[in-house]
Amino acid sequence: MKALNALSLLLVILGGLNWLSVGLFKYDVVSEIFGGTEEVGSRIVYTVVGVAALYALALFGKVTRDD
Repeated sequence: MKALNALSLLLVILGGLNWLSVGLFKYDVVSEIFGGTEEVGSRIVYTVVGVAALYALALFGKVTRDD
């Protein structure tokens, strides 16, 4: 489970960095690699990062819990 948490965090960070690149430079790294936002590869990457973000919502409770 620890590996899944780390993978989810890594994917969310990479997705965030991609959006930072889009916001600052209008450069989408994922679409550049896969040849456009409508390409299957790009859509898979966007979907996997989105699922990782949904999974990370479950981790939010662990981070905000007072022990």
